Amino acid sequence: MTITRRRFIKTLGAASALSLGGTPFLALGANRQIVIIGGGIGGTTAARQIRLIDPTIDVTLIEPKQHYYTCFMSNEVLCGKRKLSSIRFDYTGLKALDINVIHDKATHITPNRQKITTKGGKTLSYDRCIIAPGIDFKWESIDGFDEKTARIFPHAWQAGQQTEILQKQLGSMPNGGTVIITPPSGPMRAPHAPYERASQIAHYLKQHKSRSKVLIFDAKIAFPQQALFFQAWEKLFGYGTHSSLIEWYGGPDYALIRLDTASHTIITVAGDRHTGDILNIIPAQQAGHIAATAGLTDTSGWCPVDLHTFESTQHKGIHIIGDACIANPMQKLGSAANSQAKACAAAVTSLLNGRAPGPAVFTDVAYSTMGEAYTFSTVGTYRLAKGSNSLTRVAGGSTPSDASATHLKREAAYAESWFNNLTKDTFG
Repeated sequence: MTITRRRFIKTLGAASALSLGGTPFLALGANRQIVIIGGGIGGTTAARQIRLIDPTIDVTLIEPKQHYYTCFMSNEVLCGKRKLSSIRFDYTGLKALDINVIHDKATHITPNRQKITTKGGKTLSYDRCIIAPGIDFKWESIDGFDEKTARIFPHAWQAGQQTEILQKQLGSMPNGGTVIITPPSGPMRAPHAPYERASQIAHYLKQHKSRSKVLIFDAKIAFPQQALFFQAWEKLFGYGTHSSLIEWYGGPDYALIRLDTASHTIITVAGDRHTGDILNIIPAQQAGHIAATAGLTDTSGWCPVDLHTFESTQHKGIHIIGDACIANPMQKLGSAANSQAKACAAAVTSLLNGRAPGPAVFTDVAYSTMGEAYTFSTVGTYRLAKGSNSLTRVAGGSTPSDASATHLKREAAYAESWFNNLTKDTFG
């Protein structure tokens, strides 16, 4: 089923209205405490929404960093279109809503006592806890690659310093150099983003270092919106020709298993060795560390939840949103985290006020920017299947393959507007 942009915006508005529950609830008691762990898109949105729905609930957000860098739009920093400062946000807007922001690291959750302890020695009690821990990496999946090595061979899958390292490496790479990108198999944050990154880097190389090349060694046999990416690469970067700026190799044999740091060489499952000037190593991923230590993950490494409320199926009273939770077929995107956070905020305030949570509509949207005035997108709308704990995609669509240059340019403008609206909605 296709969906027009006008219908999507209308549906998104309806989803927000449902998530917010219509009107503020009446307080049933004083000093009800919600503690939120993680100040990314999901956690920050949840904190704001709870305060807007019911200002009588005390909301505390625990986040170690003073600033948050959005992963979405971070690839545009690599090609020079966007400054790193443009994707940096602080928590001033939350503090203005009287949300207690604690810049500390949550180290332990005790579900049976409803307690959280922090690295700085604080102990907090909660009536309901929401965690949005994002992702952690399976460092053990690649021999020779760890957190220390990532300072030299950046993953840049958590924006900020890692983005800056990769950008500086591109600037200092000689003309004729090779950039290698290695997407992992399995669920990951922003599954379209490695290919958008390749496009943004190729766009930069085309302008400044045209004898260079981007090689993608992908553990997957296919990736999201592959046909649209291939089409864009053919038009912009000569994909499929001997002079292409991008080459993609996909399948289990191309999965990275070992890194030789001394020679800047990756070794694949098939035993092939590939050397590059820049190695953008993206490891396999799992839910953020606090989720595992609190016993909220299953054997997949992600967190199973009741999708009516996003409450953990492992521990009652704890809700998980964003990248860390299992909410298939929604993608692990900032837009999905924002949508889930609104639904979760409405559900949690309902539960604390003695009401049954209402229904919710969920959305995710991803924009992929190839170069100047060339952007395409995909959007999905989801509802809970009746009588089940699974989401059904009820509407959605992608940019058509025959989109005109005007259409693609308009998508670029939509992407910028979407970014501004989403970050305003999240951080204020």
